[in-house]
Parts: sequence; structure tokens; C-alpha cells
Amino acid sequence: MENTVLHKANTRGHANHGWLNAYHSFSFASWYHPERVQFGMLRVLNDDTIAAGMGFGTHPHDNMEIITIPLEGDLAHKDSMGNESTIKTGDVQVMSAGTGIQHSEFNPNADLQTKLFQIWLFPKYRNVTPRYQQITLDVAKQKNDFAQILSPNAEDEGVWIYQDAWFHLADFNAGFSKTYEIKKAGNGLYVFVISGTISVNSQELETRDGFGIWNLQNLEVTATTDAKFLLMEIPMDQ
Repeated sequence: MENTVLHKANTRGHANHGWLNAYHSFSFASWYHPERVQFGMLRVLNDDTIAAGMGFGTHPHDNMEIITIPLEGDLAHKDSMGNESTIKTGDVQVMSAGTGIQHSEFNPNADLQTKLFQIWLFPKYRNVTPRYQQITLDVAKQKNDFAQILSPNAEDEGVWIYQDAWFHLADFNAGFSKTYEIKKAGNGLYVFVISGTISVNSQELETRDGFGIWNLQNLEVTATTDAKFLLMEIPMDQ
């Protein structure tokens, strides 16, 4: 199809550091793919598994919107803004790094691994004051619907970021179909399958596949099996 890009799960970058088993949908760290640097303003989509008791030491970020979605287990967070918290499965966390922050993340459990998505978007504005937000989602809203978990608006459902992006989590029963309407003209959509199999505008996608599409007004998603997925509406340029 025109105006689409397909990233099959087995084409992702992969780095197993022992304590961290990471899959990269876009170029990251030592894995570089010239055709997979970003999708619009979406720069990083990492699918990470952190071993029990392990984690990322204190490290810096700036001018990036960083979204963390735990899938299994817990993640303890500490940052230079004074935040100390633990995010759990069913939560979503965002940091606007802005002028610069330092933070650490680790798995606080001695006998359980932690699985999560970490997603980076380029911000709409540079050098904003750093900010942190964390919420617990109502996962029931994801059943056969697009449940909004992120937007540009503080008053909307979910967390907010400095970018004209909208994220939705969905949990569809096999055979269920729903159409998503683009919220801002010119935005593209990137769909990432958490589990199961779906069809997006007739493109079949399996677990951990990613699919980007742009120059459209709406998109139809049909679950061919019970399926969970993340749908990200992303500006294609600033």
C-alpha cells in the first residue's frame, strides 16, 4: 500500500545485555537502520524486559517527550525533579525532558521481571520546563474501544505531552472492528500489536508488528484473534 511502512516483529533491532533484553522498532543505541530512524515525530519504540532487581542507572535526557507503559511487573523511578515513584502494569508515565533531566529506572522486585514499552517523541517546543506525570488507567475502557491514554491537552483523558499526538490502548475481541478518525489533519498513525492478530486497512499484523500509515482521514482495525494493541496518532512533521 502507498503511504505505509510495515515493521515486522522479527526485523526489529535486538540487544540482550543479560539484565536487559531490548527490541527496537527504530534505530537506537548500537542498532542503526537508515530507513528506520523515526516515523514522523516518533523517534523511539523500545520493547524492554528488565531482569529482577536490575535497571538503568542515572542518565540524562533533554528536549524529548518520554512515555513509559508497563506491561508486566513494576518500575521504580527517581529523577532530578525530585520525583520518586513506582509505576505498575496499568499505569502510564510521561516526562517532558525539556531543558534537561536526569533519572533512573529499575525493577524493584527480587524475583519478577518487568516488561515495558518506552516511547520517545520529538517535542513541539524546545527547552520547556521539565515535567513529570503518572496516572493509573481504567483498563476496562480498552475493551472493544480505543481508550485514550495520552493527548496534547491537560484537561483530556490520559497524560499530556508537548506534542500534537494522541495515544490509545485497545483490547479487541476476535471479530470486532472499529474505525479510528484522525484528530488532526496531516497526522499519521503508527499501530503496534501487543498480542494477537489484527487487520489494519486490510494489512494483517501479528504480535509485536508495527505499521505506520499516513495521508488518511480514518483507519479501520479488525481483530482476527483476541488482540491488544497501541494506536499512536503522530505528527508527521513539526
